[in-house]
Amino acid sequence: MCPLFQALALPDRGFVSLVGGGGKSTLLLRLARERQARGLRTAVTTTTRILRAQGEAAGPVAGDLSALEAALARSLTACAALPAPEPGKLAPPPQALLDRALELAGLVVAEADGAHGRPVKAPAGHEPCLLPRSAAVVAVAGLSALGRPLAEVCHRPELAARLLGVPRDALLTPEGLARLLTSEAGQFKGVGDPARFRVLLNQADGPETLVLARETAAAVRALLPGVPVAAAALREPEPVKEVFFPC
Repeated sequence: MCPLFQALALPDRGFVSLVGGGGKSTLLLRLARERQARGLRTAVTTTTRILRAQGEAAGPVAGDLSALEAALARSLTACAALPAPEPGKLAPPPQALLDRALELAGLVVAEADGAHGRPVKAPAGHEPCLLPRSAAVVAVAGLSALGRPLAEVCHRPELAARLLGVPRDALLTPEGLARLLTSEAGQFKGVGDPARFRVLLNQADGPETLVLARETAAAVRALLPGVPVAAAALREPEPVKEVFFPC
């Protein structure tokens, strides 16, 4: 199966924002490692908050220009972020640092959303925090949410229930997940151009979940035709399981 970059039709240069739930942090690291394997530099960042340990897992943490230049001189990956007021967390850096990171690395990937560990979410009014001029926005969702009550699996379930027109204890279906992903009140919020949008269905770690991924992908592409959709198990050595457009 093809690499994540190819499966999601991601650019080699520009800003990329990751939204949704169910694997954004893991995807961030996997994308950086794919680039490392190709000898390419990458800067990772956040537009919200991430754990310091997550940033350090990607590469040296740099909060100013000199630190960033030094980090990318000795490593193919660096994390452009500032210390957050909360202990053990990182906060977004200034846009000027991100612009310089783009010049130095060619690609900047940001975790641009939070889901409090839930596999799916519906965004509040202030979410997501997309990187300006994002060349691509990847909506991530965990397939473990399917067949379970929204209140158990969704961050901000009251917003998801309102979007879908169902009660909070309704079971999430592939069609419902597709609507959460593609709605302008869901993960498509703020994207504007469908050509910038991609969907990654994570946790496709067995035959049953792959069937659910196919049903969800068909519903996504019926709502937003032409959008690249891939099914993956991001914690496995070969993460991409199926691609729902020519790879």
